[in-house]
Amino acid sequence: MNLIEIIKVIIIGIVEGITEWLPISSTGHMILVEKFWPLQQSEAFVSMFNVVIQLGAILAVIVLFFHKLNPFSPKYDRQEKREVWELWFKVLVATIPAAILGLLFDDWLDEHFYNFETVACTLILYGILFIVVENWNRGRRPRINQFYSMTYQTALFIGVFQILALIPGTSRSGATIIGAMLLGCSRYIAAEFSFFLAIPVMFGASGLKIVKFIKDTGGFFSMHEMVILLIGMVVAFFVSLICIKLLMGFVKRHDFKIFGYYRIILGILLLAVWLVPMIQG
Repeated sequence: MNLIEIIKVIIIGIVEGITEWLPISSTGHMILVEKFWPLQQSEAFVSMFNVVIQLGAILAVIVLFFHKLNPFSPKYDRQEKREVWELWFKVLVATIPAAILGLLFDDWLDEHFYNFETVACTLILYGILFIVVENWNRGRRPRINQFYSMTYQTALFIGVFQILALIPGTSRSGATIIGAMLLGCSRYIAAEFSFFLAIPVMFGASGLKIVKFIKDTGGFFSMHEMVILLIGMVVAFFVSLICIKLLMGFVKRHDFKIFGYYRIILGILLLAVWLVPMIQG
């Protein structure tokens, strides 16, 4: 593996570690990196790599929130342990809608929507939605400021919003945060629940992609491919540790409009890049 390829993998890991948690679409940015500076690997491996690298980012959530997510912590009393178990059950309930549709339509969605123009359009659309939702929420007091106040019905509806993220460029965190805020969650609770929801979702999606890769290629990873995957995951893990801490500090003092503006500007630039060659042609 040459130095240029290692640098590409490190850059992809950095992009994943940042964009997985910010509501700006990690999949969308991965597609863009792939388009302008692709890995020199097989199509099957790249498709799998772009999903499985997210495991590094997910491990950062587990490390940072281990105490909050650990129902066996000796520091918790019986009631607190029960609340942690209930949080996990709510996360699992919220996972159901996207898990069902993802299993049924994964290949079809990749074939029809995993492309440059879809990412550009969804970046703009959900960027506008972020600004609209934040304006709508201005002056409103959230009903849900603690996880024990969240009902299972609310968790399920947040999971329905997560279905939107099956379209590349939407942003899984963006869709769940918007949904949670519309359903009455505080911005902080919406962001944390989005992080926790990523754990079963990404483990499931990664497992599905690995199985598909093995099935399509007739074998497991080569040593070369394993090194690429591990480098990407390790970089994504450490970048995610920093990004999550910064984001949770950010949401205590600011709204998400800045991410909406970023999405709109990036989407317009991408549409221009896509349309100019068509016009010239």
